[in-house]
Amino acid sequence: MGYPVTLIRDSGVEAEVTNATQIVLEATGVDFNWQIVDVGTAVIDRYGTPFPDAVLESIQKTKTVLKGPIALPLGQDGLAAQVELCQQLNLYAHLRSAKSIAGIQSRFSDMDLVIVQENTEDFYAGIEFERTTIEAADARSVLSKLSGQHIREDSAVGIRTISVKGCGQIIEFAFNYAQANGRRQVTAIHQAHQRTATDRLFLDIACEVAKEFPDIKFEDRRLETACLQLMQTPNHFDVLVMPNSYGDLLFSLCAGISGGLGVAPNAFIGDEYAVFESAAPPCAGDPTALILSGGLMLQHLGEQKAAQKLQKAVEAVIAAQTHVTADLASMGTEPVGPQAMAQAIAEAMV
Repeated sequence: MGYPVTLIRDSGVEAEVTNATQIVLEATGVDFNWQIVDVGTAVIDRYGTPFPDAVLESIQKTKTVLKGPIALPLGQDGLAAQVELCQQLNLYAHLRSAKSIAGIQSRFSDMDLVIVQENTEDFYAGIEFERTTIEAADARSVLSKLSGQHIREDSAVGIRTISVKGCGQIIEFAFNYAQANGRRQVTAIHQAHQRTATDRLFLDIACEVAKEFPDIKFEDRRLETACLQLMQTPNHFDVLVMPNSYGDLLFSLCAGISGGLGVAPNAFIGDEYAVFESAAPPCAGDPTALILSGGLMLQHLGEQKAAQKLQKAVEAVIAAQTHVTADLASMGTEPVGPQAMAQAIAEAMV
């Protein structure tokens, strides 16, 4: 019957990217049992929402999700829906990668690193109080007493929380991912010198977990030092693991110097469920990021050889510059649509 996978697909023009990704994944030779669920603005009249109940029902059955780009009604917050889904399914690991690809302009030609961000605590589970509320005044009073420092009256208040369990599971995930995928090193990113309770907890647990993986080199870096070194010598790094606070910042930096969001795969993974989607804007029309996210899905399913085959085929097609979408096309290259690019990638499989 193949691997059961929920395929979340917008029924509008965004479906082209999703269908293109499906073509490539099937060309790897891996057998999938697709459970297709249509979402987005086109289904609102039928269900009263862009995300019908069938989405969660299917995810709970298949456990694995490929989520295509989705067009939402004006003003609807896709990030809020994503955070809620991650909380519901305990998708505590946000996995992204940044890799140089020949044919795409970037600052470095040898960049190949993975970012593992905690995805359920910290900013996503923190508490904030607007400066004009009674709750903010109470929080300022309590914090002033606890810290021994005066907090100005006209201040909003934010409290971040991370736990031993949250730190432990994301750091173990990073080491297990490194071990399973032939990675050589894990670097913990932190601000323990400033955040002496929360980030110090994260770093202390990272040091303890590292002892369980003697074959994987471990190091730590302050956030600002990591940013500097990533801009100078990104090939020093391999797998970077960090609290929720720093993941989006470092990923944006790495994506920016390796070719952009259009070639950056993206996944949310927990112990039971996993969701793979593109970080690129839904209107881009380039299937590369979602196809590469499908590669992460193959890794997750244990199909390492198929994932490598997909990666090489994508790189070969982009390097050839004969069947790429407009955003990837160099001067003088006639761009093609997502379906034609997908077909070229499928034919490049060896």
